[in-house]
Amino acid sequence: MLEFRFHGRGGQGSVTSAELLAVTAISDNKFAQAFPSFGPERRGAPVQAFARISDTPIRNRSKVYRPNVVLVLDYSLVSMVNVTSGLAEDGLLVVSTANSEEQVRRETKWNGRLAMVDGIRIAMTHIKRPINNTVMLGSLIKATGCVNMNQMEEAVKERFGKIAAVNLNALKEAFETVTISEGVKHG
Repeated sequence: MLEFRFHGRGGQGSVTSAELLAVTAISDNKFAQAFPSFGPERRGAPVQAFARISDTPIRNRSKVYRPNVVLVLDYSLVSMVNVTSGLAEDGLLVVSTANSEEQVRRETKWNGRLAMVDGIRIAMTHIKRPINNTVMLGSLIKATGCVNMNQMEEAVKERFGKIAAVNLNALKEAFETVTISEGVKHG
């Protein structure tokens, strides 16, 4: 089973990202869950969302404590939240940032597998708003192969209707431009 934790702010689409990931996995005959965790609902407040994907039925209904993958939609949260808390040692951190790999590693204290994409730039280019949820899903798919890209495109079309095209363009650009580092090996 793969477990995911999404970090973002209210209004950025963290919850939608988790839901799209689960819907896409289910369309590929896998089992999946997606659920949010937040306090007072307001735009801009820190939000966490979770997802699980498995080849067998999922009986666990608790929040994700030991994710295999953490996605950070809003890089400013790195200074407020320990985004790598509980991340499996062989896990993957996916961040939306224009910062260098060295800076991200220093600020997150993460030496493992890392995927980085300038999600806000891509979102502003295609969606004209700093909502990078589909961007981050493109990065996630490239880095993990956890779901099928064609099925994700179908889920995006279904979810976004008239505005699907701009989201699909953002998804594809992120898939093509994400940089993936295997991390620092320790002696």
